[in-house]
Amino acid sequence: MRRAGELVVLLFLAVLSKAVSYSPKPYTRRSEASEGASYCLSWRLGVEANNIRMWRTVPTQCLSHIEAYMVGRQYNRDLNLIMDHVINYVKGIVLSQDGLDAFVLDVDDTCISNIFFYKGKRFGCDPYDPQGFKAWAMKGGCPAIPAVLRLFNLLVESGFKVFLVTGRDEETLFQATSDNLNNQGFIGYERLILRTAAYKGQSAVMYKSKIRKQLVGEGYRIWGNVGDQWSDLEGDCIGNRTFKLPNPMYFVP
Repeated sequence: MRRAGELVVLLFLAVLSKAVSYSPKPYTRRSEASEGASYCLSWRLGVEANNIRMWRTVPTQCLSHIEAYMVGRQYNRDLNLIMDHVINYVKGIVLSQDGLDAFVLDVDDTCISNIFFYKGKRFGCDPYDPQGFKAWAMKGGCPAIPAVLRLFNLLVESGFKVFLVTGRDEETLFQATSDNLNNQGFIGYERLILRTAAYKGQSAVMYKSKIRKQLVGEGYRIWGNVGDQWSDLEGDCIGNRTFKLPNPMYFVP
C-alpha cells in the first residue's frame, strides 16, 4: 500500500515537471501571416453574406488576399459553380407562349469585368474614383465574364427576354456600354437600361426596384435576377430567384 502511494507521488511530480518546463512557441511571422489570411477570408465571407455593409474600401492588410482571389482560379471556380446552378434552374422552367418570361442581369462585374480598372485601384483598397471609372468605361474595354456569357447565351436561345440593368449614366455611357457588350458577345438581349436623370441621386436598390417594377407592369415575369451586388437583388420585384455573384472589391448601396 505504501509503495503504491509512492508511485502516485512520483507520477504527479513527473507531470508537474513537464508542465513547469513547457514553454510556448514564439509568435512567428508565419503565424502572424496565417492570422492575417484567416481574418481576410472571414472578412470576404462577411461581405459576400451581406453581414458587412456600407464599407468603403477593402482593408489594406487584405490586398494580397483579394488580389489572389480575383486573379487566381478560385474566383472563376466560384462563378462557374454559381452559373451551373442557375443553368440547372433555367432548364427546369417551362416558358409560356406569350414572350413575357424574363431574366434580369446586372452589367458591371456581372456581364463584363472591371478587374483591370480595379487592379489599378489596388483591388478596392483605394477609395472609389467616379471620374476614373467613367474614363475607363468610356473606353469600352471591359472583357466578358465567360461564365455569365454562357448563361446569357442559354437564356437568349431558350426564348427568355433578357434585360441588362446598370447604374451607369445613360447620357454619357450608353453607346460605350452598348458597344462593349456587343463586342464581348452579349447580343440578343431585349433591352439595355441605364440610369437616366430621373433616377439621379437614388440608391441602387431604389433605382433598380423601380426599373423591375416597370417591367412587371409591362407584364414580364422575372424568373431570375443576377448581380454581383446585394443592391442588385434587394427591394421590390426581385424575381422568382436571385443569384449573387462574388465581388469583394467594392460595395454599392
